[in-house]
Amino acid sequence: MDELAERFEQHRAHLTRVAYRMLGTASEAEDAVQEAWLRLSRADAGAVANLGGWLTTVVARVCLDELRTRRARETWELEPIVQLDDTPEDEAILADSVGLALLVVLETLTPAERLAFVLHDMFGVPFSEIAEILERTPEAARQLASRARRQVRGKAPSPDADLAHQREIVDAFLAASRAGDFDRLVAVLDPDAVFRVRGGTVRPVTVQGAADVARTVLARGSRLAPLARPAVVNGAAGAIVGPVDDPISVVAFTVANGRVVSIDVIAQPKLRW
Repeated sequence: MDELAERFEQHRAHLTRVAYRMLGTASEAEDAVQEAWLRLSRADAGAVANLGGWLTTVVARVCLDELRTRRARETWELEPIVQLDDTPEDEAILADSVGLALLVVLETLTPAERLAFVLHDMFGVPFSEIAEILERTPEAARQLASRARRQVRGKAPSPDADLAHQREIVDAFLAASRAGDFDRLVAVLDPDAVFRVRGGTVRPVTVQGAADVARTVLARGSRLAPLARPAVVNGAAGAIVGPVDDPISVVAFTVANGRVVSIDVIAQPKLRW
């Protein structure tokens, strides 16, 4: 059993990444990985030729069941991963992170679409294996991933890679918000920028277009802007608003081509530090 546990630990980080991208919460991701360990401990591990693939399949199925249950409940709550230091020590974690905007878009997919996209596009799992998990044909799995890919590309653009550059743009946005300067806000926003609010007891809000986003930010957020402090949110420049131990919200920014293309506010968040 000790040897089996050691082999499992070699795959834990990968399994956690798969589960977090599937579920969007670190706590549920950990639960899914723990369930995979329990199933492995009860299985005939000696008969498993590819342990990594077997475990990935188990985690994917656990996550798929959770997503289907969540869809029936019509509730979801993202769990942002936050660092207060803009120069995190573990650059590998930063490079491997998944943006909050992408997780928000993934929540709009069906469970099957999300599984096909995450496993294939993010982790290179063949469609033949995805088809077995979904109990569909490989071609059907391919179509699911294709539909998901179109939505992701349209709603979650790839961010600029330089964190310091992202921080400059976000700082300019926060300064304009604190000053109540509409023109400066519009100047740092992409023309098609989107502003989203989710979480807690707050009614979900989605606003698109630089001018409308700027007006919404000034109407809703100017009084909170002085409470914002820089943070790294899911690997990108962001902010935490209010006390660190009980924040009002976490704000994730997506900066692409030197402008803010999306702002995702998670109210009353559950945080993972």
